[in-house]
Amino acid sequence: MSTRNIVFSTVAAAMLFLSGCSTDYFNQTEGNLPPKKDILAIKRGMSQEEVREILGSPSVISSLDHKSWIYMNSTMRRLAFLKPKEIERNVLAVEFNLDGKVEKVVQLTKDNGFEVSVSDDETPVMSNDEGFLQKYFGGVGQYLPVEPTKTNNGL
Repeated sequence: MSTRNIVFSTVAAAMLFLSGCSTDYFNQTEGNLPPKKDILAIKRGMSQEEVREILGSPSVISSLDHKSWIYMNSTMRRLAFLKPKEIERNVLAVEFNLDGKVEKVVQLTKDNGFEVSVSDDETPVMSNDEGFLQKYFGGVGQYLPVEPTKTNNGL
């Protein structure tokens, strides 16, 4: 094989390899934030059913008191396998009073938010510290068939 063929093959392989790499960003929007006109239609004193008819089902309902409905969406910029970057976030919180009527409506964006640091603390768990072999092979050889009794009809 000549030097010319080796150089040509190397350049062709490099071009083929690089053509597989994507340099195109794409934006992906997730969530169900209602349109602005629908948000402006929500007034204080409306019932939960009226809000659901206008805005649709919320993304999240607070689990403790069911008084806050959250509608949200976010837009992420992605490039191939790299970590996505959030470029836009919108949150709409509708808070209800004890009678199920709208108390207030709050809109937030990514600019209003802040980073929450995750704690490295761990909660201890009461259990045996089994090793790999004990965990996956500890039950081998411990076959305990069901003994026939009157309650299971001899099975």
